[in-house]
Amino acid sequence: MIIGVLKEIKNNEYRVGLLPVGVESLVRAGHRVLIEKDAGIGSGVTDVDYEAVGGEIAPTMEEVFAHAEMIVKIKEPQPSEYKFLKKDQIVFTYFHFAASRELTDAMLKTKIVALAYETLQTKHGELPCLTPMSEVAGRMAVHEGAKYLERPMQGRGILLSGVPGVLPAEIVILGAGVVGANACKIASGLGANVVIMDINLNRLRFLEEVMPPNVHTLMSNSHNIREQVLKADLVISSVLIRGAKAPCLIDRKLVAQMKKGAVIVDVAIDQGGSVETSRPTTHENPTYVVDGVVHYCVTNMPGAVARTSTYALTNATFPYILKVANEGWRKCVKESHEIRTALNMAEGQLTIEAVADTFQLPWRNIH
Repeated sequence: MIIGVLKEIKNNEYRVGLLPVGVESLVRAGHRVLIEKDAGIGSGVTDVDYEAVGGEIAPTMEEVFAHAEMIVKIKEPQPSEYKFLKKDQIVFTYFHFAASRELTDAMLKTKIVALAYETLQTKHGELPCLTPMSEVAGRMAVHEGAKYLERPMQGRGILLSGVPGVLPAEIVILGAGVVGANACKIASGLGANVVIMDINLNRLRFLEEVMPPNVHTLMSNSHNIREQVLKADLVISSVLIRGAKAPCLIDRKLVAQMKKGAVIVDVAIDQGGSVETSRPTTHENPTYVVDGVVHYCVTNMPGAVARTSTYALTNATFPYILKVANEGWRKCVKESHEIRTALNMAEGQLTIEAVADTFQLPWRNIH
């Protein structure tokens, strides 16, 4: 198979879909790997590094699209890339279809085979290709929240840890999954007062046991969310429903009642966001203010720490990329539970119920 690796063109996206170690393994398995010129530069990988292990450097993205049977990316295809996609071409990347009807319709028209990192699931319910970026995003959420709480950033002018004689910041984390737990770990380590909320009582019991005393667990419901959000200096939202649009947990009315200069970091923005006033932003223009509340809603947070993120992500994604290259997507979908759950569309049809339900579109299983 011919595998293509593109240079990402989303705003300030520096990650790359394959590292030289992956290229070497694919070449040894008998595949060709075309890498767009300078695709790895943002992650500290040069064209020479790829060529040294058998990769072939293509001067343009058009050449990669034209020859590759499988495209390996990080972020969803951008509008300028749509026209280069071909029928039955495999695209393995983060799609987050439920957040964008425009992207969903565009990809259906191309009739590509869409394999999505974020829906690939093990039989035990784990999301192995989403987990490493959730770890990064959760830890980053606290860093970004701390920065935008500073007064020059339009925040409240609060130091997360406080100092002797001055109380620390109040942080509320919605969702106790991978993002939430990692955010909690960093926030508590910095000395903030942290409340983490979830609908899973067993998960809260676990966090109660492993987190330090400045972390408090609370059952997530509309009453508790409202009460805690109104107290918060920083709210980190990390709720996730696999493949589906994130539920709205904080409405416009509640945002208007929050402390002026408070910060919301909506990590769920990739799946549409869980705050009514959230809208996608970029690393170039990461924040905006609604009713005096700073919103940070960058859709590719881990892209800012590309070296860490690329290595973390490719550790998880490469075994599945190699499997599809070796066996083809049809055989993988029949025989591999993980690849079957990654399949979001094929033959011009949706193959994932959660996305179909979001947009009221038809779907079917392809086994």
